[in-house]
Amino acid sequence: MADDFAAQAAAVDEPGAFPANEFEQLAKAGFLAAPLRVTLGGYGLGIEAASIHDLLRLLKHIGRGNLAIGRVYEGHVNALQLIQTFGTAEQIERYGREARDQHKLFGVWNAEDAEGLHLVPIGPNRYRMEGAKTFCSGGGYVERPFVNGKLPDGSWQMCIVPMDEVRTACDRTWWQPMGMQATASYKIDFTGVELGAEALIGQPGDYLRQPWLTAGVVRFAAVQLGGAEALFDLTRQYLQGQQRTEHPYQQERLGQMAIALESGNLWLRGAADRLADYDVQFGGTPQVVHPHQARLVAYANMMRTAIEQICIDTMQLCQRSVGTRGLLSPHAMERVIRDLTLYLRQPAFDAALAGVGSYALAETTPASRLW
Repeated sequence: MADDFAAQAAAVDEPGAFPANEFEQLAKAGFLAAPLRVTLGGYGLGIEAASIHDLLRLLKHIGRGNLAIGRVYEGHVNALQLIQTFGTAEQIERYGREARDQHKLFGVWNAEDAEGLHLVPIGPNRYRMEGAKTFCSGGGYVERPFVNGKLPDGSWQMCIVPMDEVRTACDRTWWQPMGMQATASYKIDFTGVELGAEALIGQPGDYLRQPWLTAGVVRFAAVQLGGAEALFDLTRQYLQGQQRTEHPYQQERLGQMAIALESGNLWLRGAADRLADYDVQFGGTPQVVHPHQARLVAYANMMRTAIEQICIDTMQLCQRSVGTRGLLSPHAMERVIRDLTLYLRQPAFDAALAGVGSYALAETTPASRLW
């Protein structure tokens, strides 16, 4: 399927486009239900810790095919993990049924401008939304996004908006990126949307709780690594086609790329092992305080930082290897580099890196047993 996604990627690489057909393929193959627990008809990907390595490998392959698809699908996995972690039994059953039987696409839309989005109580167990969200990936296609907002006391409340049942204002002109055009990451105004208490997930502040907030970075890092793998394959194919494989400098660069990618795969395995060791459920159970929370958060930040550098190095080596000719549209390398460059710009990079150092400095454990 990833190879099919790659073959179709150029067709949706434009503003206003979205890989809708590809998500139909994913739905028919069971991937929209896969993040649900086995008891709900899924495979537990993203919620059962024992399957995290399978999930990360899956995300990597989807990212190799098309980073835009990987970005939106990762948000779907994230949303179902949050529901199964913080939702009530009734919410888990209802939203699980929608993902499994109705092929509803879920997402997490949290970015916002300075004014933000607010939840205003308007009666018993009733709320009205005021404000907008930005970078709403899959806008117009994601049917069950988390659209979290501030309550009057300033606390952050998770909630799910049934997009096919409400009216919103979508600003498509807001999304004018250099890459990731097919994610349809629009600005959407939710002012006037009313929700009942049944749409609220968890308690105020749950979304910001650790380790769930930070541990989830391993998912988007896996998608990004898939983009780097795509560049490796495209670079090698280009050099083979140009009969430049015997040049020692090209061999050296491909060797560096191969080492970087294998390092990334080892980071996927390391992150999956840390999560599996931590608890049987991704991030543990909200009602239980875990003694190694800081260690897991630091490791996830370390993995995310390492894979970002692997991707940056791979892009640079690719560009040095192929030169200008291979970077001209419609060559796939040009698109993948644009997409990956934008996707790597995830928030709080400096804080993530500093968090790793802060944890290490606070510990007295020998380096061999630090993680």
